[in-house]
Amino acid sequence: MKPAISIKNLEKKYGNREVLKGVSFEVLPGKVVALIGPSGSGKTTLLRCLNLLTPFDSGTVELSGFMLKSANLSAKETLLLREKVGMVFQQFNLWPHKTVLQNLILAPRIVKGQNTKVLSDKAKALLNRVGLSEKVNEWPANLSGGQQQRVAIARSLMMDPEVLLLDEITSALDPELVGEVLNVVREIAEEHNKTILIVTHEMAFAKDVADRVIFMDQGMIVEDGDPKQVLGSPKEERTRQFLKRILRN
Repeated sequence: MKPAISIKNLEKKYGNREVLKGVSFEVLPGKVVALIGPSGSGKTTLLRCLNLLTPFDSGTVELSGFMLKSANLSAKETLLLREKVGMVFQQFNLWPHKTVLQNLILAPRIVKGQNTKVLSDKAKALLNRVGLSEKVNEWPANLSGGQQQRVAIARSLMMDPEVLLLDEITSALDPELVGEVLNVVREIAEEHNKTILIVTHEMAFAKDVADRVIFMDQGMIVEDGDPKQVLGSPKEERTRQFLKRILRN
């Protein structure tokens, strides 16, 4: 089976600081891979490289039919890539002057030229799936953080992406709101057959939902394997140290 994501020797520097040091791995279609590791280990930079939000210095990335090299795609090709690769950020990034419904239909209407009525029906169905059908005409400022993040996830799904990149999507939430967002991701993983790469500090969630866990530190992959093995009986001492600190906190 051809991988949905194939990363080979990816490198990224900011000045003299190496953020990614020859990262290589593959993700099969429909699989969920959790990226874990301390802050500054390169996890977010990796996701941003995959969506061309951050240019990388060397290496190759193949995903959704695109072969990415350093700054090799035109503006048109970049837009086509982002139709197939959705990304949800730590911050919700909703348009504050547009309603929930308008936030969802804006991108596919502009990028794909789709019919507003068709998009509205699709948006309402997605909002119902994430438990927000009653918020369709609400302003983002009137929603809780958890509700805004669920809207952001639904908005990403409006483009029918083949790959979802989720970057610490619960880090800006109060603890009591984390569960409602993670439940939505769990349902997407089970029902939509999307390829998902998620950066998370929620170890229980990673163990429950991910098909695979990758532990990164200092821009490199330290350990990669089955969630129960990596999180329950890690082979590497650095992984054990990280998990001990996370679980203690």
